[in-house]
Amino acid sequence: MKVVDLRVAHVIHSLERGGAEALLVTLAQVAPEVGFEMAVVALMGVRDPRLANELADLGVEVTDLGLASRWDIRAFQAGTAVLRAWTPHVIHTHLKHADLVGSVASHRLKVPMVSTLHLIEDTPTPVGRLKGNLSAAARSRRAARTIAVSEAQRRWYLDTFRVPPHSVVTVPNGVVRPPPLTPEDRFALRASLGVGPDTVLALHAGIMRPGKGHAELIKALSRVSAALDLRVVMAGDGELRSRIEAQASRAGLPPSRLAFLGFRHDIPALLAAADFVVSSSQFEALPTVLVQSLAAGRPSVATQVGGVPEVVTPAEALLVPPKDLAALAVAISRLATDSGLRAELGTAAHRRFTARFDASTWALRLRRLYDQVLAEDRAGSPAP
Repeated sequence: MKVVDLRVAHVIHSLERGGAEALLVTLAQVAPEVGFEMAVVALMGVRDPRLANELADLGVEVTDLGLASRWDIRAFQAGTAVLRAWTPHVIHTHLKHADLVGSVASHRLKVPMVSTLHLIEDTPTPVGRLKGNLSAAARSRRAARTIAVSEAQRRWYLDTFRVPPHSVVTVPNGVVRPPPLTPEDRFALRASLGVGPDTVLALHAGIMRPGKGHAELIKALSRVSAALDLRVVMAGDGELRSRIEAQASRAGLPPSRLAFLGFRHDIPALLAAADFVVSSSQFEALPTVLVQSLAAGRPSVATQVGGVPEVVTPAEALLVPPKDLAALAVAISRLATDSGLRAELGTAAHRRFTARFDASTWALRLRRLYDQVLAEDRAGSPAP
């Protein structure tokens, strides 16, 4: 293990369950390998402390400001005070609200700032557009680098906001290689899901919010032959859960075809238990579940949106146009009935993960970026 000689404070709006929040846990697992220590400052209080506890168990100092709203102006003073006490070398922000707080703290403490984009917002509301402009302005003023997690997201950001292209860099997220699941454990997990040894199991995992494609998947499943021995499970929770479950009921999809698991902490194990993964999102910057599917050596059916083609290619997945219900149903049926194709795509998936998305490689890229930013800060002149 390397000597830890760099302190990076991550600022995020909350540590509720979500993709950006979970990525901090992943990063904390590998950060010591490349020599940096992490702290996390969350602006809002949480109902579910599990992610905060996981970070603390990994040795991360977690501070929850406990604010009722992510737009509470007290976040600027309170966040700056916490960061001043921890004395980071770099402030790394995640999502709009944290960008604003981090930019103020960066200015007051004279500490360089880096910001990661986590979303592609092609059709924001007027309020969302205002928030996006505010956070983009904050990044433009204070962030030495803005990190896009995919080239598609970088292109969108440069097309949407007037920012210097050299300040926006692409660093794909990574995931930790999951421990192998023994045949006995895989059988037991599948049995707990009500899946027999001959049934094909497909997993859809993602927070239940607009744009994640739950409704489209339900409509597509209605087109898949009922005679096919296939069970789809949806792992995740969120604001649309009751509506999505009601839609499945109206569509006549019984639990033997579609089951709802709620929020799960064991996504890597579920991936290992599944035969393939479905991602039916309408827009994605870099879907973590598809990176995790590569790590598990599982093929996928995925909508060809945003950064998805940068994660999986036709060598590892069946890619379909977004909102094309017929194409989605055909692809699901094809993978469910062709075990040879599943094996071929799954082998390629594992190779692609090793080459591009291992969490240790991600942490090393971030470390190099932090070092570059610090060198520029000491020299007083960012690279052109």
